[in-house]
Amino acid sequence: MKNQGLKTYSLDIITDKHIGKRGTPKREAFEHELRLDLLGEAIKQARLERNLTQKELGLMVGVQKAQISKLENSVTDARFETIMKVFKALNAKINFNVELLDLKIKLD
Repeated sequence: MKNQGLKTYSLDIITDKHIGKRGTPKREAFEHELRLDLLGEAIKQARLERNLTQKELGLMVGVQKAQISKLENSVTDARFETIMKVFKALNAKINFNVELLDLKIKLD
């Protein structure tokens, strides 16, 4: 079946239109929330793969179960140190990319 005059748009075009162009405050807030959601989901998936409860992971890291739940559900911004402890307890390798203006730095 041929395209019946329907126009298709890329995700970038739709995001630019409905959330804002890159660099705008609204888009930056959206991107920040998206990164937190992805981080929370990564923690949850790694925990489940290790067959750990939130309480067990919390005990390993030295935080309450509620803090693990908040991390997984992106309810709160956590300290970088806490996130590092969580991934260390999960025996997970993490990579961070930092972009500064036109300079890209990769931290492994």
